[in-house]
Amino acid sequence: MKRKSFKVFMGFFISFLILSSCTLLKDLDYTVNPSPLEMHGDSIKFTVVVNVPEKGIKKSVKAEITPKLGDKALGVWTIQGSKIQGNGKTIEFKPGGSATFESSIAYDASLEAADLLLTGKIFKGAKSKEKGELPATKIADATIITPLLARMTCTMCTQSDALVRVLDKSTSAVINYNKGQSLVKSKELKDDDIANLVSWIAAAQTNEKIAIESITIRGYASPDGEFAKNGDLSTDRVESASKAFSRLMSKAKLDAYSDASSYDQKGLGEDFEEFKKQLAATESIAEAEKNLFIRVLEMENDPEKREAEMVRLGKSYSQLEKDVFPNIRRSVITVNYKESGLTDEEMIAFSANKIDTLSVEEVLFTGETLLKDDNSRIALYSAVAEKMADSRVYNNLGSLYYAQNDIPNAKANFEASAQLNETGEVMNNLAAIAMLDGDRVKSRTLFAAAKNMDAEKMSIVQSNSAALDILDGSYEAAESNIAGNTFNKALALMLQGSLEDAEGTLAESDDKNDADGLYLAAIMAARGGSGASDVVAKLTLAIGEDASFKEKAGKDREFVKFFGDDSFKALVK
Repeated sequence: MKRKSFKVFMGFFISFLILSSCTLLKDLDYTVNPSPLEMHGDSIKFTVVVNVPEKGIKKSVKAEITPKLGDKALGVWTIQGSKIQGNGKTIEFKPGGSATFESSIAYDASLEAADLLLTGKIFKGAKSKEKGELPATKIADATIITPLLARMTCTMCTQSDALVRVLDKSTSAVINYNKGQSLVKSKELKDDDIANLVSWIAAAQTNEKIAIESITIRGYASPDGEFAKNGDLSTDRVESASKAFSRLMSKAKLDAYSDASSYDQKGLGEDFEEFKKQLAATESIAEAEKNLFIRVLEMENDPEKREAEMVRLGKSYSQLEKDVFPNIRRSVITVNYKESGLTDEEMIAFSANKIDTLSVEEVLFTGETLLKDDNSRIALYSAVAEKMADSRVYNNLGSLYYAQNDIPNAKANFEASAQLNETGEVMNNLAAIAMLDGDRVKSRTLFAAAKNMDAEKMSIVQSNSAALDILDGSYEAAESNIAGNTFNKALALMLQGSLEDAEGTLAESDDKNDADGLYLAAIMAARGGSGASDVVAKLTLAIGEDASFKEKAGKDREFVKFFGDDSFKALVK
């Protein structure tokens, strides 16, 4: 019985406090901007104006107002009458007034469907004696989180092959001469390189992939003897080699190449570069004396003095005569030709059963150009990636996995590519992975490293990074970074307040009939003042494409004004 009486008394006392407080502070009005609250750049920022009417606050009264978003208290706002000394906002008894307070809080998922409430306590007199409480009052809904609709999927940057379908090639043979002579020795024409060259030309006549372009013959002399004579000697050697080779062509019945006058012939005199090459290769002459020979040739312009200086080196000069000069006294016969690579049909066939015969350029060309099925491309790249150890193969393989939403395999291959070569393409692709992982700092860093690519690929990088701009609240930057009409560009425009432009952009995009495109259209309709029927119709289409939008719409504060509409409730229930 006593307990019951106590409860009655306490109930009466609390009621008395509330009633008493109403005479001290009354008829407060609140203005919230924005309302509903909005998340931008990972935080919720808003302003509350507390409006106090005339005679709404007694001169000796102070109120400590506590805003709460969900279950999170946001500090204390103080308003006070004119006789109160303190740091609060002073409001005159007459004519009343207002106090503006700003607040900010980091967004988390618990705040998506929350209420902004105001509670508080009322105090009276210089000693701030508590006189009552402000009843909990909802002043705004929270939170619009539409920036989180930004598409996090990115366009991959693949790498092209450097395949040359027709290669310029050459094959050569050498005729060597005795000192000071231009006569072609018969044994020289029996050497393997000459015989192989003749056989090669014969075989080329039936090889449809080979087209001989020209035959060049160049003559050389060793850097001993008189300079002028060596020039003439090299020319004579060219003439003798041309005649000898034309006879070999006739003998082999290769009449198309038997006319010596059709050869590109030129005597080039002393071959100093070949001399240095041959000298470096010989082991019979000491390094110090090799350097002396080079110094003599470089510093002595007079041919006779030059030779005399070299002769003074005695035994070393003899080795020079034996091991070096004979290899320089020569004519070089070169067949220049074009060789066609594999046909498209051959590359497709080899990609299925003879992968080892393909070069890395042929693999990339086959995968990017010839194969039309992604699974076939994956099979090809997977089979050769480790063996060829080419960063492009790993990167393109990762891009295929990314398109299939196999993010672990995509990431592994991008990382393998980067280990071999940190190209702009793979930096872009790794940035996309970091974005999906939620690591925006890392993603930013990687996008910044995606450099040295053509304009088209750099545009892809900018468009990809625009999703980060949206999440950071940099909507203008996002808009400017996106080329063309896309979902993210429409979103960025809407978040800037350019609703009409946003609607036009979405309508022109390839994303307009995707689930998130349809959902964004419903948000635009709600923001544009459309009625419930239009909004519900657009939401119905979005939910038809992706059922998860039903739950989202049911708590999305973009649609808060329709929460009481029967058709909306029926749709999201």
